[in-house]
Amino acid sequence: MASTALSTASNPTQLCRSRASPCKPVKGLGIGRERVPRNITCMAGSISADRVPDMSKRETMNLLLLGAISLPTFGMLVPYGSFLVPAGSGSNAGGVVAKDKLGNDIRVEDWLKTHGPNDRTLAQGLKGDPTYLVVESDKTLATYGVNAVCTHLGCVVPWNAAENKFLCPCHGSQYNNQGKVVRGPAPLSLALVHADVDDGKVVFVPWVETDFRTGENPWWK
Repeated sequence: MASTALSTASNPTQLCRSRASPCKPVKGLGIGRERVPRNITCMAGSISADRVPDMSKRETMNLLLLGAISLPTFGMLVPYGSFLVPAGSGSNAGGVVAKDKLGNDIRVEDWLKTHGPNDRTLAQGLKGDPTYLVVESDKTLATYGVNAVCTHLGCVVPWNAAENKFLCPCHGSQYNNQGKVVRGPAPLSLALVHADVDDGKVVFVPWVETDFRTGENPWWK
């Protein structure tokens, strides 16, 4: 049987020949025929230079594709980032204006009109944590605030004016009127923040100095 050549009409890239041998009887047997394997020979042809992709064009297309994906993604991440990271306000570096339960900025003058001596009332503090504003016995605002999150398992600790303590209802931890732990199972005192005044508003600022209640470095730093 003659060899057969297969080719493409426009730009052949491979030329193949197929050689098949005729079947012949198996010696000694009257049935069946012995199969002889086909031998296929292929010769790789060359590809013209004008059909090879240009690397600079490929890089340009990759950059365009990356930009098309990145811009929408960044646009979606910005709102989520703004939601998860509370925006700071006030002139103090790293500080936020304290807000009352209605979300209004707390002004010192107005606050002291409605909160008497030795008062401890919750406000919205750093990172949204509930934080006590402290009114001293002389009816001035204390220069510190007390984070209300219990250091045991994170319950919000209410102020008990009758006992002059912060008493955790979850597991019985107790803190004195400045938030220093006096009974466990809580292992640490309540965290402190600075309560500064800027333009008449209370501004909570991170406390990074020595804890005046214990004389130790702040554990929450």
